[in-house]
This record gives sequence, C-alpha cells and structure tokens, in this order.
Amino acid sequence: MLSTDRLCPGCMKDNGGELVCSLCGWDSAKNNAPDKLPVKFIIRDRYIVGKTVFSDTESTVYLGFDSIENRPVSIKEYFPAGLAKRNPDKTVFVPREALFAFNEGLIEFMETNKRFIGFPLASLPSTYCVFEENSTAYSICDTVTGITLKSFIARNGGMLKWEQVRPLFLPLIDSLKAINDMGFVHGAVSPDTVIVCRDNKLRLITVSIKAVKETKKPGETRPVVFKPYLNAGYSAAEQYVEGIGTVAAYTDVYGICATLLTTITGIVPPPADERLGGDTLRIPAHFADELPRQVLVSIANGMQVRPAERTADIETLKNELIYGETKENIRKSQRAAKAAAAAAAPEAQKPQQKGSAVKYAAITAIITALLILASGAFVYFKFLRTPEPENTDNKTSEAPVIENKDKVGDIDPDVTVTKTLYPVPDFSGKTYYDIINSTDYKNFTFTLKGKEYNNKVPAGYVCGQSVAAGEQVERKTNIELTVSLGSFEISMPGINGRTEQEAIIELLKAGFRYENILVMDVSDNNLASGVVVSYEFEPELKAKEKPNAEMKIKIFVNRVSDDT
Repeated sequence: MLSTDRLCPGCMKDNGGELVCSLCGWDSAKNNAPDKLPVKFIIRDRYIVGKTVFSDTESTVYLGFDSIENRPVSIKEYFPAGLAKRNPDKTVFVPREALFAFNEGLIEFMETNKRFIGFPLASLPSTYCVFEENSTAYSICDTVTGITLKSFIARNGGMLKWEQVRPLFLPLIDSLKAINDMGFVHGAVSPDTVIVCRDNKLRLITVSIKAVKETKKPGETRPVVFKPYLNAGYSAAEQYVEGIGTVAAYTDVYGICATLLTTITGIVPPPADERLGGDTLRIPAHFADELPRQVLVSIANGMQVRPAERTADIETLKNELIYGETKENIRKSQRAAKAAAAAAAPEAQKPQQKGSAVKYAAITAIITALLILASGAFVYFKFLRTPEPENTDNKTSEAPVIENKDKVGDIDPDVTVTKTLYPVPDFSGKTYYDIINSTDYKNFTFTLKGKEYNNKVPAGYVCGQSVAAGEQVERKTNIELTVSLGSFEISMPGINGRTEQEAIIELLKAGFRYENILVMDVSDNNLASGVVVSYEFEPELKAKEKPNAEMKIKIFVNRVSDDT
C-alpha cells in the first residue's frame, strides 16, 4: 500500500511528501471544509479521501484513492444539506425530526447508484460499489479527469462555434436520454457539472436523486432546492418553485438547453424562477443571424419556463436540435407532401379550369409563405432576438414646441434638445458574457467584433473596444468588443513523465487548442506505462522558433504493461 504521507490529496499521485505538490500545486496546509471529510481520512480501511471535487444539496464528491487496487477513484458521500451534520469522529448525525427524510433519501441514493454498477454510459463515470458506513452511504466511481465546461469555454474565448459544440454534446445528450429511460433525472446539468475530458468527450460529475426532503414544519416536507451559486440559470423552475410541476425528463431538457446557450453564446440565462413573471429569453441579434435556425428554435423550446410548454423529453430535443425536426419544419414537410400528392393526382380529379388552378396554387403558396414567415418571426422575436441598437446617426435635433409664444418671448430656431451622455467604461480584463449580463452597463449595447491573439491579455477576456474608455456617448450606443485568444507564442510546459490526462491539462493551460493536441501510442518496456515519453510539433519547429497556438502537437504515451 502506498504511504499516505507521500500521497497528494489534490491529484492522488506520489509526490514524495512535498509540502506543495509539484504535480498539481496542492498545498498540504489546506484541508476540506469543516462539514466535509478531512483529507487522508480512510473509509472501509481501503479508500483514502482527497480534496472536495463537487458538492450540492444531496451529496459531496471527493477525489479518492483505492489502496487495494492502487488507483485514483471518486468517492461520493450521501450528505444532504439541511438534514445531516458532522460529528467530531466524522460520522454523520441526523436530528430526530429529519430522520425520516434522511433515511428516505439514503435508500434512494443506494438504489440509484447500484443501478449504475456495470451500466456503461459514455458520459457518466463507471460505478464500482455502493456501501453504508459512518451512518451514511458511499458510492465509489471512476475519476473524471479534465476541466469543467465553464473553464473550457473561458479558455476558448468565451464561447464555442456550433461546429465544435455539435460533436461534443451529442454523446452527452444520448447519455442523458439513457439516464431518463432508466427512470432517473440528472437534475443538475450545467457548465459546472460537465467535465471536458482529454478524449474530447463531455462527462457528468454525478446523478442526483429526487427523494431528498427537508423538514418545513412537523408533518410537512418540501424538496431541497439546488444551491443558486452552482446552478442558477440552469435549474428549471420546477426545482425552485412548488406547484409549477414535478421534476421529470423535461427538467434535464431545460438544463442541457441552458448549458448549450452558454456554450455557444457565452450568455448565462437568468434564473428560471425569475422568468416566471413573463421574462422572455433573448440573445443578441448577431448570434441569431449566425446560428442554424433549428438550434435557436430548439433552445427556445427547451427553455420554456413552464413544463407544459417545454420540449417534453431528450429524444424530441435531439431530433429538433440535430435533425431540424421542429414542429414548424414538420408542418412545412407535411404541407409539401400534400402539395406533391395533389400535383400527382389523376387529371380527372384536378380542377378543369387551368386559370383557376394556377390562381388557387398561387394563393396557397402565398398564404403558406406568410404563415411560415409569421410563425418564424414570432419565435425569433419573442424568444430569441435582442433588438438591434437604435441608429441615431440620421436623427436631427428639433427645437422644442412652445404653445403660448406671448408668455415666453421669442423662439430661437437654433435651440436643440439637450441629450444625456454617458462615459464609456474600460472593459479590459472582463469577460464578454459578464459584460453583456451586467446591469452596470445597461446604457450600452454590445456586439462581439471578433477574437485575436494578445500577449498581454489572458484568453477569454476583452482586449479591445470600438469606443475608447472615458469617451462620452449617447444611451444605447453600440460598442464592439474584441476578445483575447491569449498569447500567440506559447511557453512549452514540462509534460514528459506525466500521465496523458495531466499532460493534456497542462497543454490547455499553456494555450494549445484542444483539437490540436494529438495523442499517439508508443511501446517501451523500459518506461512506465501510461506516461508521456516525448512530443513533437506539426510543423516542425525551426531554430530559435517558439511554439504557437496554431500548431499541432503530438504527445507519445507509453502503452505497455508495467509487469512485462
């Protein structure tokens, strides 16, 4: 068994007992929060607890280490907020009035996680075992190594193109459908709970349960809501407000659509409970012009606040999103099929007057086109399009109209209406989506001009603005913002000897693009398996030339077994 003195709680690697881990930067002076299990706490005489990875109102996920299998694992502890408390010996204490609700959730926690043992899902970590200890329950799963989707978006300029998003999200959508088909609801899909892994796949951290209750008063219970800091903007209204509807498959539809919206636009949606007052979902017009129409319509349908008006399930969402099978397109297809059938009908069944037939067909075509345009405009402007800023360039200043000239004297025809001017802030060092979502800048409108490399501004932050800071402008003046892609030249991190997952993360931090990192297999019995042994660039670097963000890099990973 590996000595716990040499095991880093931040990465579960043998770092020789360093006070500050040279592999992940973990400071040994740190520990988990008081209500969490402490680092290096041992469960079942086998599993060593590391840093806290994730926590919500149901459970806490820790990085762990299996001392028998000698591998990192994820340890999920059932610890419902508002019900459970931590004893000094780190067991779980539950007040008598909350015991029934706690046990109800405990049973569902165990049954739910047991269902996923041996059930392969592309976007969900494999579950190994579930057991009770310390007056609660634990689930042991595969580790998920990577970065959150939120961090990945920020490192790629604040948003991703639909061409990048489509292949990333398809397996995730399929896994959500499989989870729903098993009778479960994830209930917490957001950029914080989706991990971008080195194999170019998205994975979910955990699956939530529905039965957790907290006591409101004797004899009554209500569902525990998700923490706003984690899922605000991504949880559906039925998770916040009683009486809206039950948590079901359409809850995951809302979560995945809200996550998609942030991924392709950088916009964090307002909390669903705040949208119940009639707030419509809006995105800037240039996104609506650039994105495929079925994507916009699918997201709008999937983010309807009330469940009865929302896309019912993941399968329907996928058909709308990927294949364009929206209700509008289905109706158009049906109308086209009817028109084709009518055109192919026997001559005797057709109208005898050619002029009338032509006139009828023309009128039908015009009415159909108008209906399509009207329905499309309704969806587009009601749910999707943010009005363009007013063009004030051609407006002329008019003299004020005075009704009674005798009482005020002569009128000067050159008098103009005074306009209020607003100083433009300095947006450098802020992210694009933080700017467009902030009420501090409500006097301006914004468009994303583009992205460019900048050696001084980190990736994802504004590095240029079309109107200089401090300049006085009229209300609703449009300001074009440029977002940094980070430094073009890259300082190559040390990746030899690291695992491929660690190497991928270091390369992403350095500024390499995810799609430009290629993993190649090599075989060398003299070296440890699973570690990077070398790397090379495409194209090959010239003398004194530094790598840059446009280059491809091949990393060669040793794939032989350690005991060969």
